[in-house]
Amino acid sequence: MCVTCGCSDDNEATITNLENDHHHTHTLSDGTVITHSHHHEEAPQIHAKIHNTTISLEQEILGKNNLLAAQNRGWFKGRNILALNLMSSPGAGKTTLLTRTINDLKDKLTINVIEGDQETTNDAEKIKATGCKVVQINTGTGCHLDASMIERGLQQLNPPLDSVVMIENVGNLVCPALFDLGEQAKVVILSVTEGEDKPIKYPHIFRASEIMILTKIDLLPYLQFDVQRCIEYAKQVNPQIQIFQVSATTGVGLDDWYGFLRSRVSS
Repeated sequence: MCVTCGCSDDNEATITNLENDHHHTHTLSDGTVITHSHHHEEAPQIHAKIHNTTISLEQEILGKNNLLAAQNRGWFKGRNILALNLMSSPGAGKTTLLTRTINDLKDKLTINVIEGDQETTNDAEKIKATGCKVVQINTGTGCHLDASMIERGLQQLNPPLDSVVMIENVGNLVCPALFDLGEQAKVVILSVTEGEDKPIKYPHIFRASEIMILTKIDLLPYLQFDVQRCIEYAKQVNPQIQIFQVSATTGVGLDDWYGFLRSRVSS
């Protein structure tokens, strides 16, 4: 169990390689079951009733995660792979932005995806339809991806050298910000169909992110959303945050986002 939020840990996660049209199951020597998915035995539940014990347990879990994240980061660096952790609330438009990005840049950048959701492969199927290689991680009752899930997902994904790995995290504005995955940068996605005060209501995820992408701006004429106030709130929480305003439907603003990606790949 994740003591940060109470959700289950990565022992419940399953990983599906969508390159395999006919999924099959086999067991590794360590007991891991793969359907080009894999499971671990259910971990015992830990109930830390004493406050100091809970803090100690959380530090231990995050410490282990950070060690694995550092290993992931070294793995990415050694292969010159740009890894980005895309985070948002459910329905903010991560998958739509991702599919548009892949389709527009497929002749310029090699992009592979690790797709995180509690259940289903629906979004991964949308990604696969672009011709992109994708691995689905289903977290069960878990509300975030962690470094161990990414490590195992990368074994299935096997991205090439000099490429991009987009990690689409589980829709949640709290816990994903706490877990380092080994990514080069965190990207928080906020849609104009949400409140402009999200950055000050959920400050940690905006503080932890290098990039904020404000999506669905084509809907602004139909909404009461104060863009300038939203930007001010984001800068209040994180003065260094870089902000892109985009519409994945019309393409407005995407050139700036694509320019950022190309600059990071070439740097």
